[in-house]
Formats: sequence, structure tokens, C-alpha cells
Amino acid sequence: MDFGLVLQTDPPASRVVSLMKRAERNGFRYGWTFDSAVLWQEPFVIHSQILAQTRRLTVGPMVTNPSTRTWEVTASTFATLNDMFGNRTVCGIGRGDSAMRVAGRRPDTLARISGAMKVIRALARGDEADLGGTVVRFPWVRPGAALPVWMAAYGPKALKLTGEEADGFILQLADLYLTEYMVKAVKDAAVAAGRDPAEVTICVAAPAYVTEDDSPGALAHAREQCRWFGGMVGNHVADLVARYGDHTGMVPRELTDYIEARQGYDYAHHGRSGNPDTAFVPDAIVDRFCLIGPAERHIEKLTALRALGVDQFALYDMHDAQEAVIEAYGTTVIPAVNG
Repeated sequence: MDFGLVLQTDPPASRVVSLMKRAERNGFRYGWTFDSAVLWQEPFVIHSQILAQTRRLTVGPMVTNPSTRTWEVTASTFATLNDMFGNRTVCGIGRGDSAMRVAGRRPDTLARISGAMKVIRALARGDEADLGGTVVRFPWVRPGAALPVWMAAYGPKALKLTGEEADGFILQLADLYLTEYMVKAVKDAAVAAGRDPAEVTICVAAPAYVTEDDSPGALAHAREQCRWFGGMVGNHVADLVARYGDHTGMVPRELTDYIEARQGYDYAHHGRSGNPDTAFVPDAIVDRFCLIGPAERHIEKLTALRALGVDQFALYDMHDAQEAVIEAYGTTVIPAVNG
């Protein structure tokens, strides 16, 4: 199993770079950042520094979207980084929850994501692409260039599109039942589209907090540090409920039930521990969606995720123990899972 580190691009950027360097030293192979231009600093500028100061880390956004930048600009950015650092980027893409909403726009449609994936992937590898009637190609892209495009998804139509067209699937929760359910949906869609389902890389992303023991106090603190994640996932679930309903069978009840007490959401606290808008998230959801507790609990859950076909665990590291969790994974968790 590969391991990735996920960070917000809060200033100073030097700290983001430093944590990514620490992650590489501890056996992480991927470095991911949020991409929301109003809330945080520009990720691709910081990606160039991460790539320059690491040797093997593959870097990308979790996730970008098809609208805050034009598709050729996004493709050119990735292609430039790959030309400079040797095909060490991955394009994570989704509808643009925070990036679009804080700018007063609606998240993108699946049709727009589909079009963007095709254009960005083609241009970044040096092929021609149609930008709505104008066919372009980057003349400076060298042979051998490549850019995998991984799609974030929850709903049935998005899962289907991921299996049909994406190089990877990003699932932002670590619940075993839902992982099995959604990975199967993606793999089935790949088979129906005539693809080898093994071609779709599966990435589960969730917060992880390693405690010294499993005492009630330690677990309670860990839950409070990770409760924000249930609120972030709840934004996507609320969209799904609005589209499909909450008792239609289109969305698993394990996702829809917990957001019934959701009152609202202020993106000023998005992705941060102590988010006051996530009090509705029960402890049981934190335990299911995240990885908390002593290292052996992490190893047990990661082993179970790998058995469900998960190729990478991307660790959201937004809490009060960033360095400690990276080190715990490097010294104990990663060697045990991959040993």
C-alpha cells in the first residue's frame, strides 16, 4: 500500500514543504494539498517547491476542479512540473466544493469533469485536445510525458464516471463498509466500459491521529481533532441527498443518516480541527470515517482497507500532532502494513 500526506496550503508555505519532506523521509510516496484559491495559498506554486526539495514524492491537488482555471492552463501547469521534475505529479479532480462555493459559484457538473479529464490528460502528455472547437497541442511536451487523472466521487453517477474514465478513484472517508460499496461500484463501471478494473488506482483519504493508548481521554481528544472531517464529507452528502433523496436507495443510509442534524456550514472553518459547524458529527462517524487510536488500530484498519482493494491511504494531517503522526506512521504503521 502506498501512503500519501494531505495538507492545506496555509502560510507559511515553508511549513507545508517541511512537512512533505518529513513525510518522504518516513516512507510516504505521495504529497497532496487542498486547492481552494480563496481559502488557502496557490497550491501549484508550493508544489514546485515540494518537488524541488524531495526526490521521489509524487505531488498533486486533492482536489482541483474544472473551472477555477481553464483546462489548458491546468494541463500546462502539470506538464511544466513534469518536464522539470520527471513525471512526478498526479491530477486529483472533483466538482469543486469549497473552491467554487466561496467564490459564489456552484460546483461543477459531471459532464464538465469528464471533458476536463480528457483534455487535461491529453495535453499534459503531448497529444492534441479540442477546447470547444479549437484543437491545440503543447509543442514543448517531450516524449514520455504522462499525467494520471484521479477523480473524487461519492454519488452513483460520479462513481460510474470514475470507473469509466478516470485513472484513479479518490474516496474521502475510511469507513470499511462504504469503501467496499464504492470500490465495487467503480470497478463494476470499469468492467462495463470494457476497461481492466485493475487500471483504476484506489485511494482512500481520511484523517489519522495516533494516540499513546486507547484510554477514553486519549480517544476523546483524537475525535475532537478529527471531527471536522465528518462536516467536510457532510457537505458532499448534503448535495447527494438534495439530488437523490435520503431514502431512495441511491445513497447508502450509512452516509445520509448522520447529516440529519446538520444546520449549516461556514467555509471559513473548512478542514480545520475545532470547526464549530461540525458539532452534529457523532463520535461513531468519526471512528468510522477516520483512523484514530494506538498504532495497532491504524495497522488493523489499513490492512482491512488493503484487502478491499485500496492501493493508497492518503493521511489528512490537519490537527495538533502533525509531526508526531508522520513519525508514528514512518516508524511503526507503514513498516507493519507493508512488511
